[in-house]
Amino acid sequence: MPTDATVRGLIAEGDPARIAIVAPGMTPLSRGGLLQQIDAVLGVLRALGIKFNDRVAIVLPNGPDMAVAFLAVASGATAAPLNPAYREGEFDFYLGDLEAKLLVVQAGIESPVRAVAQRRGVPILELVPAADGPAGRFNLNCEQKPAPKGVPSCAGPDDAALVLHTSGTTSRPKQVPLTHRNLVASAGHIRATLALGPQDRCVNIMPLFHIHGLIGALLSSLSAEASIFCTPGFNALKFFAWLDEAEATWYTAVPTMHQAILARAERNREVIQRRRLRFIRSSSSSLPPPVMAELEATFGCPVLESYGMTEASHQMTSNPLPPKARKPGTVGLAAGPEVAILDGEGNRLPQGEEGEVCIRGPNVTLGYFANPAANASGFIKGWFRTGDQGRFDAEGYLTITGRLKEMINRGGEKIAPREVDEALLAHPAVAQAMAFALPHDKLGEEVAAAVVLREGKTAEEKELREFVSRRLADFKVPKRVLLLPEIPKGATGKPQRIGMAQRLGLA
Repeated sequence: MPTDATVRGLIAEGDPARIAIVAPGMTPLSRGGLLQQIDAVLGVLRALGIKFNDRVAIVLPNGPDMAVAFLAVASGATAAPLNPAYREGEFDFYLGDLEAKLLVVQAGIESPVRAVAQRRGVPILELVPAADGPAGRFNLNCEQKPAPKGVPSCAGPDDAALVLHTSGTTSRPKQVPLTHRNLVASAGHIRATLALGPQDRCVNIMPLFHIHGLIGALLSSLSAEASIFCTPGFNALKFFAWLDEAEATWYTAVPTMHQAILARAERNREVIQRRRLRFIRSSSSSLPPPVMAELEATFGCPVLESYGMTEASHQMTSNPLPPKARKPGTVGLAAGPEVAILDGEGNRLPQGEEGEVCIRGPNVTLGYFANPAANASGFIKGWFRTGDQGRFDAEGYLTITGRLKEMINRGGEKIAPREVDEALLAHPAVAQAMAFALPHDKLGEEVAAAVVLREGKTAEEKELREFVSRRLADFKVPKRVLLLPEIPKGATGKPQRIGMAQRLGLA
């Protein structure tokens, strides 16, 4: 861990001449230039009265500006990146729940978040990309008096650098504050697992409002004095051109992205041969072993499946680089935090026995924000409970065998089923609704819902899906809505989301 265990400290300790941020068609930004941009943003934040641990919402498109804005805001306040695809109601919830003190948006881009911020009295700070580059260089429209010259005060290791929401079994997402110490520790864990060094360059295709992209790609690279090629987001048609332009050594993605890349690999053989990758990483949802095998055969490099979650600042376990074994179907060895299989009372179970996967370590959140009930159920004897069931084999490789939590994992997007329930229940014809996970060959899981209509009322599946789409982001809209006379019950006589697809004959 750097001497100064903060995001800014991590960047400041490197060689200022090394390239840090790269983007398609743009000149690179050095670590020294990145530090200058961070300090310029800190000056603006201080001029606006933003202090440590104040929440600053960031709604920006993927790319170098989003990457640098996150690093800069996190260095002096608490960054709260939000999905630009959210609907107005979702933005209203998140800005209110965060008690955001400021909103950063890109000049010239319309978004429903602007109206929400104005209604809530949240000041809007417009980011204007620098016309002459380099990547990640921008100005901020700020009418306030500029801060005094010199390096503005920066956050400390135990200040919150990042806050993300995670979905659970209730409709209200939980706030996960992550300190600088958490983030720097996790970046170091990933750097060690992947043996990252200054010669490496990651092509980032992950969204930078998720922990995977922020830490698994961005901060881990900067921790190693490596560079990151910041794309506008995943695009299978452009991926190989980006890989070529970046002269990349690796990329990290969710399984659905890997599958889309494989579908276009045959026509891009020359790029694959010219830009031999050192490894490929997969995380955020289960990687089917046949996809792993095809990736390794196609790219001629090891594919490392890892296991992470927001509360762990991303990585918990990972399959290792050669010469150690990669075991398809497992999520590998403990790779940062301590990982244990515990019973319901918090006692360790013997090797081979199935129980709950629990973690503790410097990368693990200290607890959910202002949520004592979630903290009481989420921790046991100093361990964080992941909600996943698993077991270790004799060599310490972890296999995830199921889950205790009802959360739906749609290709790495975590969805609270209760949020979908409530959107459906707002329809005047719906009496009961229960969203659940539907197995999907590429996404892992898709959203489905069982609905019982009110007596004498009618509604079609298409109508209900369109109704939900006006309230929730597209990825939360049920792919299937089943109209039933009653919702099936589990063994206890109560409706249960887990196993609902099986009870309805859909899996």
